Amino acid sequence: MPPGLDQLKHIVVLMMENRSFDHMLGSLSAVDPRIDGITTQLSNPDTTGAQIKPQPLANFQGQLNPDPDHHFPAVDLQIFGGDTSAGRAANMQGFVKSYFNQRRDVKHSQMIMYYFPQEKLPVLTKLALEFAVFNRWFASIPGPTICNRAFAHYGTSFGRVDMNPFDVMEPFKSIYSRLLKANHTAKIYYYDTTSSTMEVVNLLQNQPQLFGTYKQFKSDCDKGLLPEYSFIEPNYNDHDTDSGEEVANDQHPDHDVQAGEFLIAEVYMHIRRNKKLWPNTALLVLYDEHGGIYDHVTPPACTADKFSAPANSTGTGMEFKFDRLGVRVPAILISAWIPPNTVVDRVFDHASIPATVNKFFIGDDPQRSPRELNADVFIEPNAGTLDAKRNLLSLATMRDDCPVFDI
Repeated sequence: MPPGLDQLKHIVVLMMENRSFDHMLGSLSAVDPRIDGITTQLSNPDTTGAQIKPQPLANFQGQLNPDPDHHFPAVDLQIFGGDTSAGRAANMQGFVKSYFNQRRDVKHSQMIMYYFPQEKLPVLTKLALEFAVFNRWFASIPGPTICNRAFAHYGTSFGRVDMNPFDVMEPFKSIYSRLLKANHTAKIYYYDTTSSTMEVVNLLQNQPQLFGTYKQFKSDCDKGLLPEYSFIEPNYNDHDTDSGEEVANDQHPDHDVQAGEFLIAEVYMHIRRNKKLWPNTALLVLYDEHGGIYDHVTPPACTADKFSAPANSTGTGMEFKFDRLGVRVPAILISAWIPPNTVVDRVFDHASIPATVNKFFIGDDPQRSPRELNADVFIEPNAGTLDAKRNLLSLATMRDDCPVFDI
């Protein structure tokens, strides 16, 4: 096994909220043309018929208000441009029209095409250029948060495409349950008790030992107590605590993007500063879905799931068989064993998270969803012998030039 894989003992996932690839990392195509970002050829029509081009005018806060619609029917409009015919093809031409429906303001609707210039996101863009950036990481479904995050935990959303709580159905189990059964360690670090998602409530019912706060994550890093698999949730809302106000740092519109930049840097630096932890850890930073914000890459087809969403639950009048992915999101894999300027073109979605963790720590398990069984993995334990290009932790010696952020 290559030394980077041989030393790997910890996989950490930080999943942020509701930003598209073009919006956050699209500017990097000007730095590295292998990165599939913004070009001058891209545009979207507004409701007057004018073609609106992407512009590097995104603000940290105050711009995407009201929140862009990212429920299933709105995402259908964004991807297909309003075409509902049987033979339709995705064209990614409905973003401005979709955002117009939120406020009925033509000029404001055009802001959905704004993206961040590289210098406004120094943490995220630095990590993307210094480690491995994924050109083709997509949300698991063309819909909202809860069902997309379910794919990261279970490899399926059990047929749900909305924000309602879901029922976990046998034989599929969370990746955390699988790890515990196989005598491995895992933990979900939610920010605090005020800020946690519905799927965390689902998972918490019978396995309280799986949970810790973000404060505990930082302590576990510093003390060398990190479990083999960690999943970190950001702070989803502004709220008061005994020690003062906690500001939302999930980057969900219209929360402050700079607060999320600090969170990403803090997670990275707590791993980076521990000299024993850093060589043994891979950190994946990504977003649960695109949040209704423009991206130009057409989501591909994928293996259908065991479950389907009936026409009366999708809001479109059409059944959804979970046989195509959602909109592209930013995703970066970080390790001291990854060469700088690595660009990955293989297709991934959030089912790749449990697929990777299961394969690396447990091995094969046939009782997984069809989507997870067919998902590509971002850490391939057999890559050294099967296909060296699949091993992203490919360096023969560990890097000593990895970035440091002042936090």
